[in-house]
Amino acid sequence: MHINCIASRRRTDAIMDVKNQKIFRNKKYIYELIEEGEHECQDFKFAITDSRKIARSIAAFANNKGGRLLVGVKDNGTVAGIRNDEEIYMIEQAAERYCKPVQSVEQTLYCVDGKYVLKVDISSFDKKPVLAQDDNGKWQVYYRVADENVQVPDLFRRMLAATPNDEVLVRFTDAQRWLLQFISKKEAVTLDEIALSGKLSRETIEESVVRLCKMELLTFCYHSGEWKLKIVDSSMSQ
Repeated sequence: MHINCIASRRRTDAIMDVKNQKIFRNKKYIYELIEEGEHECQDFKFAITDSRKIARSIAAFANNKGGRLLVGVKDNGTVAGIRNDEEIYMIEQAAERYCKPVQSVEQTLYCVDGKYVLKVDISSFDKKPVLAQDDNGKWQVYYRVADENVQVPDLFRRMLAATPNDEVLVRFTDAQRWLLQFISKKEAVTLDEIALSGKLSRETIEESVVRLCKMELLTFCYHSGEWKLKIVDSSMSQ
């Protein structure tokens, strides 16, 4: 009963905050955003019905460059408007309860042709990765790729958690040099392709990949449903 009372009070507070804040009427700005379509830093949401699902979008943006949600906008760009204040509360729930660590989002309400569009801004998080729950309740890492929120492999998760290395690289290990040369011969490769070469153990490959990603010489890319590795600057592999 005590928990229900707290939830009810917080929901009321969320509604009052929205009703008391300024409602912007710059519909030109919203239509300009809609004109961009969905991309790496923007997603349309017709409605918010599940805090756990919207948490994946928040986490995916936070693990990349940040981004924004336009709630009350259909996939085709049509302004439908948010249905009620409950959607605002559910976004707060998503950021606070279903993202780990807790995320801070900024919500701004716009009146567009008599309907309300909610713009939710999500910042890139400094201490990555940010986790969200999958359909089975397991905490996973999601990353924004083009207009998708994609679950990442464990090695990508390790790369996100690694602190960038600002030191000047003096010398590669033999494994790192071979890995850079192997990858530079192709546009992008999977970990399995590297392992099939038989030159390095899986453990050495993974350790080298994380270190080279930390040095910002390698990066992950998502292509045709697969995570692959590619060279950031091919001149560094010479």
